[in-house]
Amino acid sequence: MNAVLVDTGPLVALFVRKDPDHQRVSAWLREYRGRLLTTWHVLTEVCHFLTPDVTLKFLRWVEAGGATVIEMPADELGNVIRLIGKYRDRPMDLADASLIWLAGQSGVRDILSVDSGDFAVFRTPQGKPFRDLLAAGRPAR
Repeated sequence: MNAVLVDTGPLVALFVRKDPDHQRVSAWLREYRGRLLTTWHVLTEVCHFLTPDVTLKFLRWVEAGGATVIEMPADELGNVIRLIGKYRDRPMDLADASLIWLAGQSGVRDILSVDSGDFAVFRTPQGKPFRDLLAAGRPAR
């Protein structure tokens, strides 16, 4: 089954109809047949941007299988610190670092992000570039 990493921006846009990326994200996801992979760090960041009522809808969507949440072990903190230090000029946040970690664990380099500038610079732990499918306008698989 296909999988794509998903960052905070597209998830916020999916649940906030007035978000400038809402239509684009919604259309892409309607066509996509595969798993959305993310981390608790991303979910926390998404919830920060949503109202309480929308947060509940979002979390119920995740619970119903809208996205698969992968747990990052606490012993990976050193690797996250190194990533944030390496990209401090961007700057990289914890959610972004957790997705880079997840790319290394899963081998998935396809990502949905509205921060295409960041993920155009970031590399997987194996040194590979990300493929931002949303920014590239690539059709869903």
